[in-house]
Parts: sequence; C-alpha cells; structure tokens
Amino acid sequence: MVETSRIEFKQELTDDLDIEKEVVAFLNYREGGIIYVGIDKDGNAVGVKDLDGDMLKIKARIRNNVSPSPMGLFDVTAETINDEKVIKIFVASGSEKPYYKTKYGMSTKGCFIRVGTAAEPMTTALIEDLFAHRVRNSLGRIKSPRQDLTFRQLHIYYESKKLKLNENFAKSLELLTADGSYNYVAYLLADENNNSMKLAKYAGEDRCNLISNNEYGYCSLLKATDSILDKLNVENTVTSTKTYPYRIDKTLWDTNAMRELIINAVVHNDYSNEIPPKVEIFSNRVEITSAGRLPEGMNEEEFFNGVSNPRNKELMRVFRDVEMVESLGSGMPLVLETYSRDCFTFMQNFIRITIPFEKNSLNDTHSGTHEETLVNTGTGTENGTHDGTHDGTHEQMIINLIREDKNVTRDLMAEKCGVSVRTISRILREMKDKVVYVGSGDKGHWEIIFK
Repeated sequence: MVETSRIEFKQELTDDLDIEKEVVAFLNYREGGIIYVGIDKDGNAVGVKDLDGDMLKIKARIRNNVSPSPMGLFDVTAETINDEKVIKIFVASGSEKPYYKTKYGMSTKGCFIRVGTAAEPMTTALIEDLFAHRVRNSLGRIKSPRQDLTFRQLHIYYESKKLKLNENFAKSLELLTADGSYNYVAYLLADENNNSMKLAKYAGEDRCNLISNNEYGYCSLLKATDSILDKLNVENTVTSTKTYPYRIDKTLWDTNAMRELIINAVVHNDYSNEIPPKVEIFSNRVEITSAGRLPEGMNEEEFFNGVSNPRNKELMRVFRDVEMVESLGSGMPLVLETYSRDCFTFMQNFIRITIPFEKNSLNDTHSGTHEETLVNTGTGTENGTHDGTHDGTHEQMIINLIREDKNVTRDLMAEKCGVSVRTISRILREMKDKVVYVGSGDKGHWEIIFK
C-alpha cells in the first residue's frame, strides 16, 4: 500500500497527531479520502495497541473539534492487514465547505485541503470562494412544517441495535435548526408526516395497465424504507430449474444489490421539493427514481467509483446508526458487482436506475440478472457454488491469481474458477480476512492480508 491523494497513513494515535487537520482536508477535498492509523509511512501495517480506545478517541476528537458538524460524513472502523489490527477512517466529501478546525475557525490556520499526499492550508481566497458556494438549502436548515413531532419509531430502531437515545437526542442527531426548532430531517424521521413513497406494479412493459399502487409512508422514513424492502422481497419471485443433483433457484433481481439501491435512493433523495423516491415494477424490469441530480462537485465517474458525498448527511448518520447502511462508500461498488453502469440514467432533476429481469445482464452466465443458488437435492447442502470444498478450492485459486497479478479482475477470476462473477463476488466477501481491495474502481488493486 502507498499513500495517494485519497489515502493517508499514520503510525499511531498520539496527543500530538493532528488527526483533525487530516479529516478537515479530506472533508474539503472533492473526493474525500481514507486515513489509516497503525500503518507506517512505508505502507507497513504495525497495528495499534488499544484498538477500541483509540477508535473512541478518534470519533470524539472529530466530533468535537471539526466544524461544521461532520456527523454522517465519516466512519471509524477496524480492519485487519497482514494480521495487524489497524483503524480505518473513511471521510466523505462534505457539502458545507469550507470545513475547519473549530479552535481556529474559518481561517488559514483552521482550513486545510488535500494537495497530492499532504494536507495543506487553504488560501484566504479559496476559503472565501468555498464559503460563497456553500450549500445553504440542506434539510438540516429547513424548518419542519410541523413542530408537534414524536419519535417513538426512531427510539425503537435505536433500541433494536442496543443504542439508547437520551433526552438530548434531537440535538445530537442534528434534528434542530439554529433557533432550536425541529428541521426537515426530524420531520422525515418522525412517527407522523406527509412523506410517502410509492411502489407501483404494472402488467406489461409500460405504464398502461396498472395492477397495484401501494404507498409506504406517513411514518418514520426508517419504517417506510423497511416496508418497501419487505414488499420487494415478496415480489422477488423464485423460479426453480432441476439439474441433477442440483436445483437452480433464480430470483428476478439480486437481493443485496436491490437493498443498496433502495436505501441509496432514500438517503440521497432531494426532499427539499417534497418529492420522495418512487419504485415501479414492470413485467421485465424494476425502475427506481429519486429526486435530485448528482451532489455538487461530483461527476458520474466519481459516483461509480464509490466516492461518497452524502446529500443528506443527517439521514446518512441515522441510517448508519441503525445498521441499514453498512459504511460510507460501500454501496455502489457492491451494486456494480452485479449490474452495469448502463442501468443508471442521470437527468436534470432526477436519477433513475433500471434493473432488468432477463436482458442486458452484466455478470450472470445463465439468464439475466437473476440471483442464483445451487441446491444439492441429494444432501440438502445449499450455497452459492456446490459445497464448502468447492469454495475452499476457489479461495486458493483466487489467492494464486492475486499473487500472479494484483490487478486481476473478477471477470478473470470467474473464468479461471469456472463460476459466475456473482459467485466470485460472494466468495471474495467471505474472504475479507484474507484479501482486501485497496482503492476504488479501475485504479485499485488486490492485496493478500493472510499469508
């Protein structure tokens, strides 16, 4: 591993380490970035002595010493590299630039930006220019149309993850405007609101013959999202084909990818015009339409490479807290393991994702984008290939391929192993303690972390 414009190494967390400066620099950088603690300047994993303690310290320092609030814009997680536990700090590009170290304010001493492999002070001119373009119409600044809000459902979701919201939760979750009123984020997360997502189903390939038109909403956005996902799971019909000794089960779409796409549409939707996401099921496809264009400063290439720039950082923070979002920047690479970029249409005021049932498949070697599972009808063993023995063999083949070429693609892995790309992607997820993909998109590479 080497340092780049988006990757920074720190050997250890000390009181003298200016972690806030590095975070501020990535918040102000248009692509964000990653800070590793426990890796020296030469890229060698040396580990951290107090993993949990250091992670808590980092979270607290970023939360308390960086302005505007970076909550929802960073992740602090543990990662194993070459048998050493290191800390990974993922920082998204923020929409309220310039970000700064709270102690020094919006000055050349407080504002930094990533230049090459270093965090450099901003010029006064750049600070003024960024401030002039700061997004002012964020949901956090829009006052809720109602102030008699209750949050029983929100409390239930947090309690289900063994998290407790105290009496100051509205402030800590950034559900208040500057004058202390509930903002539009609070409105969306409240038990009752006028926000409702529609899920329509048609008999054919067009909108002429409507079968059903269900609404999910008027409640917490968390609950409405779960209802949409549950309905889609019901609609994701399973068909079976017997090929002795296995039965091939096929679904209309990949469940994991669909979940990521729905949650992405919900979290990143532009609610300022009171237009919620919409889901439509046709006889040959699913269409997901969300309001808003790409975030300011992000292009399509950065979008597909997993660069994170949350439109609604407050919603992102809550969805992460309740584990409906795993980590920043992880969603799009997962989707692209199954579906091509051609599924995405970027319009002036909307983004539409079209998931085909049969045609235009990217990775499936059988029929369409269907999720396939091979079931051993003789033993009842069920997994994505044949059995555990096969998976073990494929793992070793993958490791050998990476040793030969760290830039090896999933397509080539699938070809060499004689399985689908989807199966390779599943095996790689199960090998997260053995191999890791460093970087994003075509610019990244594989590294073996288990010898």
